[in-house]
Amino acid sequence: MRYYIIAGEASGDLHASNLMKALKQEDAHADFRFWGGDLMKNVDGTLVKHYRDLAFMGFAEVVMNLRTILGNIKFCKKDIESYQPDVLIFVDYPGFNFRIMKWAKEKGYKTHYYISPQIWAWKENRIKEIKRDVDEMYVILPFEKEFYEKKHNFPVHFVGHPLIDAIGDRQQIEPSIFRAENGLDGRPIIALLPGSRKQEITKMLSIMLSVVEDFKTYQFVIAGAPSQDFHFYEQFIGKSNVHFVTGKTYDLLSLSEAALVTSGTATLETALFKVPEVVCYKGNWISYHIAKRIITLDYISLVNLIMDKEVVKELIQNDLNTKNLKAELTKILDSKHREKLFMDYYELEQKLGGKGASKKTAQLIYKKLQ
Repeated sequence: MRYYIIAGEASGDLHASNLMKALKQEDAHADFRFWGGDLMKNVDGTLVKHYRDLAFMGFAEVVMNLRTILGNIKFCKKDIESYQPDVLIFVDYPGFNFRIMKWAKEKGYKTHYYISPQIWAWKENRIKEIKRDVDEMYVILPFEKEFYEKKHNFPVHFVGHPLIDAIGDRQQIEPSIFRAENGLDGRPIIALLPGSRKQEITKMLSIMLSVVEDFKTYQFVIAGAPSQDFHFYEQFIGKSNVHFVTGKTYDLLSLSEAALVTSGTATLETALFKVPEVVCYKGNWISYHIAKRIITLDYISLVNLIMDKEVVKELIQNDLNTKNLKAELTKILDSKHREKLFMDYYELEQKLGGKGASKKTAQLIYKKLQ
């Protein structure tokens, strides 16, 4: 079978790469062509465009780069027609993928969507497009199945969360070797996960690093995004107890005492490593105020949304400042607070449905194609 996969972000690259591995187990003749990243490229197939060239954050940034985005959409359609895949697999990334899937459905291609766009958070009216343009939907959050099937009468497959596999299958590291290789001493580690896009990293890191001097018995380690070069981070590293690693986020989290995390998939990854965290978000002023009027959710982090309560503290926009960040980091380093947090993290993992998301999805896709 010929599979054309479109993933436009770092998290999509991770999940799509694991899906590709699982598809190869089902289909010995699987041929892949994709938009994604290095993880997908390392599996097999042809990388058409890297997600680092596709990432535009927020409403204002999308408008500013509209010509590039429209050019990519036009190119993608031509590339699909040239490749003639047996199926198109869309991995989240709705702003781009919705434009392609409408066209693809009209052209008669099979359309499968892995990892639902978060229409339950905003733009719920997109359900009309999904019903019209998507043949099969595979969801990874437990409340999404009820949202689609009971509220909108659209059948979906709940396959569990692929992060459980990604974390469970990783190779264990030797702490002393990791510390030595990355210039770390014996002090406990506070991980900084500022995101993957330049815009958000720039906003987040300066605030995260503002508390370093208040926690001298700890060492802070920035988890670099694979889509960014080290020289981009150099402007933020000027303190004696601030270090940097790239491509080793899971290894870093496995050794961390706490973490400051930009809202997104990383909040869930951090929780699955049982690391106490403070969730941070500060966006473009215009983008934030537009989003605030559209999104009606009580929380922004996946951890709190899945648990339907405040498990981890969220510091958003003006609340994300040095004073509040220092207070919340102090709190999660306290043993009494951590005990309850660990119990909530355990419950969270149970709700996510266990291992095997990539395998279940691959089996369902291959069965449908046959």
